[in-house]
Amino acid sequence: MARMSPLAGWSGLATDGLLLAEIPFRRQLNLRVPGKGPAADAIGLELGTPLPAEPNTVADAGELSVLWLGPDEWLVVGDCDESRLRAAVGTEPASVVDVSAQRTTIRVAGASARDLLAHGCSLDLHPSQFPPGRCAQTTLAHAPVILVPRPGGEFELLVRASFARHLAEWLLDAAVEH
Repeated sequence: MARMSPLAGWSGLATDGLLLAEIPFRRQLNLRVPGKGPAADAIGLELGTPLPAEPNTVADAGELSVLWLGPDEWLVVGDCDESRLRAAVGTEPASVVDVSAQRTTIRVAGASARDLLAHGCSLDLHPSQFPPGRCAQTTLAHAPVILVPRPGGEFELLVRASFARHLAEWLLDAAVEH
């Protein structure tokens, strides 16, 4: 059986000021581990970047991103070997779970990206308050998302598969103004 994205058939949008596109099938590993200690250190070495220690921050290592979700929880997004992380942890208390099928990613880019997202999100998205290197678990158009600002005014929206179609259609509808 062929793998199918939650937004299969959705064409997104590309205009002069706005781009909406799915980034399907990204590897996502949920890590639960004490933030300090041998397991966290070993995972940081394996990932090529320490786990972010500050709430709602992102550590990037090439094409790999590590998002702080809670005091003992991170989401690793990108090409990462689950078995190598498990081996790095050894016998230390930790959990490494592949949650790749749980979410898809929608890329929102362009001069109007921030304004578009502000229509459905209660966070202050101004670059001085929510710059690249940050992340937040929030709602957008009543859908739970992990929102990640990227350089150049781009955003990644990690949305659960069951909400992906709703959010994608809302984005297209809200984009009419832009």
